[in-house]
Amino acid sequence: MLNYTRYKRVPVVDFPERTWPGKEIEKAPIWCSVDLRDGNQALIEPMVVEEKIEMFNMLVKLGFKEIEIGFPAASQIEYDFLRQLVDRKLIPDDVLVQVLVQCREHLIDRTFESLQGIKKAVVHIYNSTSTLQRDVVFGMDKEQIKQIAIEGTRMVKERAKNFDGEIVLEYSPESFTGTELDYALEVCTAVQETWGPTKEHPMIVNLPATVEMTTPNVYADQIEWMHTHFKNRESIILSVHPHNDRGTGVAATELALLAGADRVEGTLFGNGERTGNVDVLTVAYNMFSQGINPELNIENIREIAEVYERCTKMSIDPRHPYAGKLVFTAFSGSHQDAINKGVKALKARNNPYWEVPYLPVDPSDLGRDYEPIVRINSQSGKGGVAFVMDTFYGFKLPKGMHKEFADVVQGVAEAHGEVAPEQIMELFKSEYLAAKEPFNFIRCETSDVGEIDTQAKLTFKYRGTILAAKGIGNGPIDAVRAAIEQTVDVHVRVLDYSEHALGEGSHAQAAAYIKVMDVATGKVTYGVGVSPNITRASHRALFSGLNRLFK
Repeated sequence: MLNYTRYKRVPVVDFPERTWPGKEIEKAPIWCSVDLRDGNQALIEPMVVEEKIEMFNMLVKLGFKEIEIGFPAASQIEYDFLRQLVDRKLIPDDVLVQVLVQCREHLIDRTFESLQGIKKAVVHIYNSTSTLQRDVVFGMDKEQIKQIAIEGTRMVKERAKNFDGEIVLEYSPESFTGTELDYALEVCTAVQETWGPTKEHPMIVNLPATVEMTTPNVYADQIEWMHTHFKNRESIILSVHPHNDRGTGVAATELALLAGADRVEGTLFGNGERTGNVDVLTVAYNMFSQGINPELNIENIREIAEVYERCTKMSIDPRHPYAGKLVFTAFSGSHQDAINKGVKALKARNNPYWEVPYLPVDPSDLGRDYEPIVRINSQSGKGGVAFVMDTFYGFKLPKGMHKEFADVVQGVAEAHGEVAPEQIMELFKSEYLAAKEPFNFIRCETSDVGEIDTQAKLTFKYRGTILAAKGIGNGPIDAVRAAIEQTVDVHVRVLDYSEHALGEGSHAQAAAYIKVMDVATGKVTYGVGVSPNITRASHRALFSGLNRLFK
């Protein structure tokens, strides 16, 4: 049995004044990518300089205006990467690069050395403030921890005076979620007073969920409490940096935005230490799905994924929101049927809004194909098979035919696993279009007889023998049926008929579907015929049905 008694429940925040539950996200935050720092340090094999440059260029292309590029004082490769960006003039004028540094003098000096030549940069300092780390890591009291933050701020401020460009300060009380709120505010306020930000020149206060410790609503309470208690709030850009230890990083971020956060630090696809950082793409696509401009150029998720996987050498889970190979895929029969009907209704109603069951967004808006929407396995149903035949091949199977053909496909799926669309089409051809035994249509001439009847002069092959026959009926199909019955000992009844064009234009093929019954046994099946001539298509459909009845 799990020894759950070893763990203490994290207390909630006593904050009845909270207002975030009644709010909605209305606009995108300031996005800051930390793929090149937080994401990179979490890789089994960290990126080399050229891989970092490729990733940086993609982040710029995606529209990130703030990018944390690393910890240049920590290693030579981090330092060299920043210098490459500067020397090769790869930093656009409207993009802020951000560098992380601890509150230590020699590291801050090295950081400013790395920044030479940059017009504007964010220097991000931090120190841990949580009760646990104060006790077991640093062995310091509250005042000593606060002094680390104050002294780090002072050192950055002194060096900023002699820096050729502009420095924006960012301060993070690391492990904020494990810090008493009043103490976190005390430390942040001390940093604020030391730096002296204004409305025109604000500083960034970043409140990280360094370790996700409890439910997202508690993080939202912590953010709103800080948001409402800061002095000179207009001089602060309130940033959040959620991790995903409990698997609720996206939810925590969205609630934090409701609670007053202005800015989000995160990574593509949620890469980061332990269970990862918040996935900024998921948050952005979530906004997009609600009709909000995410203010990122994320129209091609496949291209983003390709660069990400190549540079990080990590793979994206097939169930990853929006980007996973299977997230727009339905194997369930009922889901497939609903998607099929939803897509048809969307087209028929010319609805300006995307509304399709089980698909919160149109995959094509993300650069995804429709191909994987429905995939057929032994768990699939008639709706999925009909969707594939319609979407990929233009065959609009009559509703009564859905189960008949789906049973054929399902038999193959049970024996061999997933069935691809091209395999389904091959099964369709062999079952309905290609069968020549025991009946094989050769040719037919029809003419009017009297005012309502039709005569058919039919040539066909039955069990290898060529036969000629005449028949009269109330239309071309009935006349052919009558001709067959006068020559061969079968008796069938046509129960239903439908037809449609396959494609558009004067050269389009026609598809005909006939539901027939063997009068002697009561067996019922469908036949399908295809031809540029609709009458010939209907004749072939009748022969297709006969072959399925008497094969």
